[in-house]
Amino acid sequence: MSLILSTRGLSKSFQGLRAVHEVDFDLPQHQVRALIGPNGAGKTTFVSMLIGRLAASAGRICFDGRDVTDMPAHARVALGMAYTFQITSVFARLSAHENVALAARRHLGADQDAVEAEVQEALGRTGLADRADALAQDLSYGHQRLLEIAMGLAQRPRLMILDEPTQGLAEGEIAAFKALIRDLARDTTILLIEHNMAVVMELADRITVLNFGEILAEGTPAEIHADARVQAAYLGSGGDD
Repeated sequence: MSLILSTRGLSKSFQGLRAVHEVDFDLPQHQVRALIGPNGAGKTTFVSMLIGRLAASAGRICFDGRDVTDMPAHARVALGMAYTFQITSVFARLSAHENVALAARRHLGADQDAVEAEVQEALGRTGLADRADALAQDLSYGHQRLLEIAMGLAQRPRLMILDEPTQGLAEGEIAAFKALIRDLARDTTILLIEHNMAVVMELADRITVLNFGEILAEGTPAEIHADARVQAAYLGSGGDD
C-alpha cells in the first residue's frame, strides 16, 4: 500500500530540550491512524512539524512522495493536507456557510457554482446543513468542531489531521463524530490525535504511541491495549498533551 505521509529522523529541540527525537513514521493511504501518548509526549510538536507550523530541527517529511520539509503550511494545504486545531479556529462572525465557502475557495477559486456545491456537500456530511445560516459564534462548541471539519472537507484533502476533535463534545455528539469519521475514511486518510481511548480503540486501524518524543509502540488497537510498555506509560495514567 502506498504511503501518503512519512517522516525520517524527524526531530525538534527547544533550547536544547528534545521534544521529538528521530521519529520514523509511515502512514499508508486510506488508513485511520491514531496518535496517542502521555502529557509531554511530543504529539503536538510532531503534528506541528507535519503541517508546517513548526520547522524541524532535523529529519525529513514526505507527503504523497514529495519532500515538504521546507514548505510553508499553506503550500502543504494546497497539496492536500488539512488540519483542525485543538482549539476551534472558525471565523466567529461569519455564518457556517461562509466559513466553509472560504475554505472551498482555496482550491476552487472564484467558480461560485463549484464552491456552492462543495459547501453543501461538506455541511451535509457533517450534519450542519440546517445550521448553514447560523453565525459560527452562535453554534455550540461541538458544532463549531464539526464546522472546522467541514472547512477541512471543503478543501478535498488527501490527508486530514484532527487534533483532539472530541474534546468538549457531549456523548451524543461523540457518537455522531464516530459515524462521520467512518464516512470520511472511505475517501481520505485520517490522522487522529485523541485522548478519548474509547474513540481511539473503536475508530483506529492502527495506533502510534509517542513517549518522551519517541515512538514507544505501534500496532492495532488490540496490540496496543495489550502492550505492557504502553500500559505503564499511558493507558494507566489517562494523560494527553
